[in-house]
Amino acid sequence: MSWKKVVTAFKGLVAETGENIADNQAIRIMDQELREASDDINTAKTELTKIMAKCAAAKRKVSDLEKKIKEHESLAGQAFDKGEEGLAGDICERIASFEEDLATEGAMLQSFTNSENSLKANLKKADTRLKSLKQQQDVLKATEAVQNAQGVVANRFSGSSSKMSSAMGSLERIKERQQERQDRFTAADELANAETGDDLDRRMKEAGIGDQSSKKNDIMARIKAGKQ
Repeated sequence: MSWKKVVTAFKGLVAETGENIADNQAIRIMDQELREASDDINTAKTELTKIMAKCAAAKRKVSDLEKKIKEHESLAGQAFDKGEEGLAGDICERIASFEEDLATEGAMLQSFTNSENSLKANLKKADTRLKSLKQQQDVLKATEAVQNAQGVVANRFSGSSSKMSSAMGSLERIKERQQERQDRFTAADELANAETGDDLDRRMKEAGIGDQSSKKNDIMARIKAGKQ
C-alpha cells in the first residue's frame, strides 16, 4: 500500500471517529434537553395547581357574594314593605358594595379560569410532545446500538475471514479422518465375524437356511403324524 493511501485511510478514520464523538455528544445533549423539558413541565404543573387553588377560592367568593346580594335584596324588600325607606336605602348601599366586590372577584375568577384552561391545554400538548420525543429517542438509541454491534461484527468478520476459511478446512480434514477410521473399524469387524463363523451364520440366515421357524414346523408335522 502506498503512503498516500495510508494517509487517506488515516484521514477517513479520524473523520469517522470525529463523527462518532459528535453523535455520542448529540445523544447526551438530547438526554439533558429532555430532562430539562420534563423538569419545566413539572414546574408548570406545580404552578397550575396554584392557579387552580386561586380559581377555586375566587369561585367561593363569587358564590358567597351572590348569595349575600340575594339575601340583602330580600331584606331591602321587607324594609320597603314596612315603610322603612331609610333602612332600605342602607341595605341597598350595602348591596352596591357587594356588587362592586362581585365585579372585582368575577374579573379575577375569569382571569384565573382563562389561565387554568390555557395552562391545561399547553401542558397537554407539551406532555404529548415530550412523550413522542422520548419514544423517538428510544428508537434512536436502539438503532445506534444495533448499528454499532453490526459494525463490530462486520469488522471482526472481515478481519478474520481467512481464519474462518482455515477453520473450515480443518473441520473438513477432521471429518475425513474420522470417516477413514470408521471405515477401518467396519472392515475389522467384518474380518472378525468371518473368522469366528458369525459371517457364515449371517449368510445362511439371509439365504433362509437353518431357519428356526422351518424346524418348528417340521417338528409339529412329525408329532401330528405320530398321533394318526
